[in-house]
Amino acid sequence: MSNVRKLGRTSDQREAMLRGMVTSLLYYGKIQTTETRAKEVQKVAEKLIAAAAKESDNFTSKSVTVSRAKTDSKGNKLTVSKTSKNGKVYDVIDRETVSEMVRVDNPSRLNARRAAMKYVYRLSDKDGNKINVVSKLFDEIGPKYKDVHGGYTRIIKLGARRGDAAEVVILELV
Repeated sequence: MSNVRKLGRTSDQREAMLRGMVTSLLYYGKIQTTETRAKEVQKVAEKLIAAAAKESDNFTSKSVTVSRAKTDSKGNKLTVSKTSKNGKVYDVIDRETVSEMVRVDNPSRLNARRAAMKYVYRLSDKDGNKINVVSKLFDEIGPKYKDVHGGYTRIIKLGARRGDAAEVVILELV
């Protein structure tokens, strides 16, 4: 016997719906849906948050030298005129070498992050900028629940929906 509710969908539709709802829950912090869907989303979200909380401090920092373009006060790249061997003059972006501290995930954290990336959808905002929900999960949500063992989400019942009388709830991060 299966441990998942079918939710009146085929398996690919159900998986896509749950992935979208989990992504929305992690990004917005709460979603409004029916009770049975919320219970299924809660199962998946709790597992992802538990993995992020367990791996919250599992990284190291290391120094890396990075070559980047020099910018002015407005953020525009600075250019320098160069002359080639055959006498042509052209503009080249002026670069600087900087040493930065970078955070490097340990193998188990990297594995948990990749597992979350396989499940959570990639989002874009109105301007087309990419929103990394997995980074939010591991950098904000995971450390928040580091000392908590389970119970990362709560279901608040709102009542029956008008039209089909389905029980509507709010699923939110505690």
